[in-house]
Amino acid sequence: MKRIIYVGTLTALLAACATAPQHSDQIDRARAATETLAAEPMAQQAATDDLAAARNNLQQAETALQNKQPMTEVDHLAYLAERHAQTGQARVATAQAQAQVNNASGERSRVLLEARAREAQNAKDQLAAAQQQLADLKAKQTDRGMVVTLGDVLFDTGRATLKPGAMAVLDRLAGYMQSNPQTRLVIEGHTDSTGSQATNDELSQRRADTVASALIQRGVSAANLQAVGKGPTLPVASNSTAEGRQQNRRVEIIFSDHDGRFARGDSGDPAMR
Repeated sequence: MKRIIYVGTLTALLAACATAPQHSDQIDRARAATETLAAEPMAQQAATDDLAAARNNLQQAETALQNKQPMTEVDHLAYLAERHAQTGQARVATAQAQAQVNNASGERSRVLLEARAREAQNAKDQLAAAQQQLADLKAKQTDRGMVVTLGDVLFDTGRATLKPGAMAVLDRLAGYMQSNPQTRLVIEGHTDSTGSQATNDELSQRRADTVASALIQRGVSAANLQAVGKGPTLPVASNSTAEGRQQNRRVEIIFSDHDGRFARGDSGDPAMR
């Protein structure tokens, strides 16, 4: 009797095992990998074929499991599904990295363009400001470049000491040089023909030196200045009249361009050419 009960119980257990649904851990892994890939925002763009292949193999594996195909076949199909999903995830990661690079490159280009635009605008603003400063100084364009003429009202007759009225002009001139530190100046002293050549040469040099010293005191680099006494050799009017002699008693300031070059390159100092 006991033997009959044992055989019946064993038969029932075998029947239960035969009807119990099979399970595949490989399918679970494949399903998780496929769902992860499908959830990626860039999956449809970067891994369309991989996602389709993963879903197809996963469906085949699940069908094989339901049809009680050999587990080796089921797991193989699930493995293929997982591999396709992993490959797709790798493609998505690559696409995301490339997008970041492209975004960074685009941002860098935008920043560079904005910086260049600011530089160009700054240069334009500086040029406009420089032109306005020269206009305030009553600079004139000549074949020697921009020239500012300071009349003899800067000095008492026969002297090289600056009058108080000269300070405003020198302040503006120093302000221009500080805003344009690359500019260089040749400061030329000129006299009328009254008196000896030697006296006029010495006076014109002292007056040019006085203007240069005043600019240096106002912060202009001495390396950017050259003072030259021309005496009575370059009159701009006749010395036969008082008015003409007054015009000849002057200090001329010749400006270089923004690269420090003079229009005619005829500065007396080779270092200033």
